[in-house]
Amino acid sequence: MPLVRIDHSDARTNSSEIAAAIHDAIVETYGIPVRDRFQVITSRQGATIVAEDAGLGFDRSDPVIIQIFTQRGRSDETKQSLYAAIARHLEPVGVEGADVFIGYVENGPQDWSFGFGRAQYLTGELAVPAARPVATQI
Repeated sequence: MPLVRIDHSDARTNSSEIAAAIHDAIVETYGIPVRDRFQVITSRQGATIVAEDAGLGFDRSDPVIIQIFTQRGRSDETKQSLYAAIARHLEPVGVEGADVFIGYVENGPQDWSFGFGRAQYLTGELAVPAARPVATQI
């Protein structure tokens, strides 16, 4: 049940395709249900997004910033598989690999409320998702 925030410049006019590509990669890699989709998509003036080199020696042309908030418990290998899947799914919708920037934040079941002011994982209204082993290649 990741919550995904997506920020991109208003030069990109395909927000829904970008969001769908990211969701498809998460479904593929983590095995979550297709309707387990929570995304916040923001199109903003390009000048409000700063994503420079970070010392890796490549330039970004029009970055897409992705923040993934999800429950802890997935291996580093699984996370790397997700990053690769996101880049792979974004390429056909016009986002180059150099423009994919992902921040990954983990938390616990106590950190989620899906409505009505209750922490449904703690109350038992929702089962805490189990991490699934992944066979996706990096």
